[in-house]
Amino acid sequence: MLHPSVAPKFRAASSVYSEPSRPFFHVLLDRLQTDASAATTATALASLDADQGSPIEWSEEDVVLLHWRLLKEIGRLADPETPLEEKFDTLRWVFTERDKDLRPFSFVSCLRVVGCSPLSPLPYCGLVDVEEVRDFIRLAIPHWLQQTLKRYPTWVREAIVDHPDWVEERLARNPQWINEEVRRFASEGDLFA
Repeated sequence: MLHPSVAPKFRAASSVYSEPSRPFFHVLLDRLQTDASAATTATALASLDADQGSPIEWSEEDVVLLHWRLLKEIGRLADPETPLEEKFDTLRWVFTERDKDLRPFSFVSCLRVVGCSPLSPLPYCGLVDVEEVRDFIRLAIPHWLQQTLKRYPTWVREAIVDHPDWVEERLARNPQWINEEVRRFASEGDLFA
């Protein structure tokens, strides 16, 4: 559940590092916002020609690139053009319950695979402190959401800020709900003005 009144929790930087490795976050964010040069594997090409009924064999590189592709969704958080529903889905994935962190393709799993695999599109960085990455995202979210909200009329921004649960419920039922309401409002005008 997204709510503006929830205060972020911060962890102290590890005693091994004198300060959080901000350059890593900037490199990661830059790479997440651009298309990494992920080489097309022979396995992926072969699967295009494979019989539709046969199971697809995933190479280790394919699995690493799938983790990378999921992690790239974080880069879309900073893009003001990314729809709110997509941002909310990504934030749910990043800040999911801790008991789901060890599941395949969880945010934690993606950071571990992409950070430690020699097949990763990123240079090797080893295990990453997941809470530092979450804290970085947590601090950036207000700015990223504000940039996205600027694209909407005032009444939409107010509804999102004043009634986030209500808006989220409607977006969960229909991801195009805000766009439909904006179009309807533009064609009908304000009935109470």
